[in-house]
Amino acid sequence: MARPLVIKVTVGADAPERCNQAFTVAAAAAASDVPVSLWLAGESAWFALPGRAAGFELPHATPLDDLLAVVLAAGRVTLCTQCAARRGIGPDDVLPGVRIAGAPTFVEEITMDGVQALVY
Repeated sequence: MARPLVIKVTVGADAPERCNQAFTVAAAAAASDVPVSLWLAGESAWFALPGRAAGFELPHATPLDDLLAVVLAAGRVTLCTQCAARRGIGPDDVLPGVRIAGAPTFVEEITMDGVQALVY
């Protein structure tokens, strides 16, 4: 069995290539049956909202909403508690399947035995 992968993305439209790379790696892992957890923090928090990923465009890249759908279907997506609060995003605002959790949950995930963690 593959080692679980936790990816934290802190950028959005402000750094489109880094943002898309994080989502691409998460979706590739999920499609390869790697247990994956994608954390949305900072500017990527907006992608937890319906329709926001569809508005993201990057030439020669898979659409962000397609990548997010793959991760939601086969992995876990978490929105940072503080990032959500700073943007006025509540549990009823996010896409189905997105949970809101904070630093203790992130630390718990990345310190599990065998977990690999990436930050974008």
